[in-house]
Amino acid sequence: MAKILTTNRSEYYKISSFIFLYFFTWSASIGLLAIWLGQKANLSGTVIGTVFAVNGIFSVILKPIYGYILDKIGMSKYLLYFVVAMSALMAPFFIYVYQPLLMSNTMLGIIVGAIYLSFAWYAGVAACESYTDRYSRLNGMEFGQIRMWGSLGWAVASSFSGLLFNLSPAYNFMLGSVASIVMLVVLFSLKVDTRTAHASEVLTKEKIAPADVYALLKSRKFWAFCLYVAGVAWMMFIAEQQFSRYFVTFFDDVHQGNAIFGYLGTVQSGMEFIMYMVIPLFVNYVGAKKVLLIVGLLVGARLIISGVCDSHLLISVLKPLYGLEICLLLVSVFKYIAEHFDKRVNATMYLLGYQAMLYVGNVVVSSPAGLMYDRIGFEQTYIIMGSIALFFTLVSAFTLSACQSKMRPNAPLDVAGNNASR
Repeated sequence: MAKILTTNRSEYYKISSFIFLYFFTWSASIGLLAIWLGQKANLSGTVIGTVFAVNGIFSVILKPIYGYILDKIGMSKYLLYFVVAMSALMAPFFIYVYQPLLMSNTMLGIIVGAIYLSFAWYAGVAACESYTDRYSRLNGMEFGQIRMWGSLGWAVASSFSGLLFNLSPAYNFMLGSVASIVMLVVLFSLKVDTRTAHASEVLTKEKIAPADVYALLKSRKFWAFCLYVAGVAWMMFIAEQQFSRYFVTFFDDVHQGNAIFGYLGTVQSGMEFIMYMVIPLFVNYVGAKKVLLIVGLLVGARLIISGVCDSHLLISVLKPLYGLEICLLLVSVFKYIAEHFDKRVNATMYLLGYQAMLYVGNVVVSSPAGLMYDRIGFEQTYIIMGSIALFFTLVSAFTLSACQSKMRPNAPLDVAGNNASR
């Protein structure tokens, strides 16, 4: 952290402020989307489920496109300008377009909303994170020590967004639009120097072409990584979707359970902020592959213990561990991609191989998981999901490629990402 503050202090503050504002805006407004759809747009639970399913479909389509554009334009900020501009339109869109459409022509409203939300948020956040990772490596910074400000932004907005929503959701959306305008000013002031000492490690003169995407899709490393995402990350994120419903069953008073769950969410965000400071150092020391495997072990163990525990104290301790898993996963994913995939497809790999794959999991697994909750209960479902995570962690120990670490450096990698000793 000291190195960052003495060498690129001004730019570190700017890119960190950008990430803080982006997640602040998301938490203050889009984070309450499900409640808004039910209470203000008067949609039923089934229709709300359709909204999120359609959102996921458009997000899966748009994320690889965003990734390709990022790889095509390099360090240019044009795509981020577009994402932030869309975010700034939040208040007029929700108040004058989205809500009226949902109430008068629901299906059209769902489709228009999915397009907007994907442009600004569901695919937009992946583009912002990918650009931030590239910017951090270009300037000798650590992505995690920038991304931690996003967790703080989310926590700050969460502390009052519900109260603001009770006054009027329009206030949340207006706050989001104002914060987006500030974010746009910060983005304008952000300097991009492509002649840094690390430029050759991050940028390439040859821009991405469709043939590069085709080669990526044929790569064994690509599908080995996707297998890990499907086996571990899917279980991690999908189990979290309805974890709140399971959590409150440990309390005699459901209102007490709701309150404690909210408090633990704040604890989780605080944990993420702290962990992002030190986790990049840990990943550098151990190696990205080993940390990905550690995440798999943590996810599997947490879900299985959640399924067998009978104490509200234990389940309360387990809940914030999700934040630790997120930090470890995100930092190691970026470092693994940077080490094993060509610089030309860096953003495409992240948005296609990781982000889009996560949303595929939402489409494929969310409904069967919900059915299992109803048929066999949360306990048995979490034990099964935890076991699946552990199984795929074992498989990934053999299928993921070895990574360099300060603890035990591996043989150097060639440009194509192949270990030179093989």
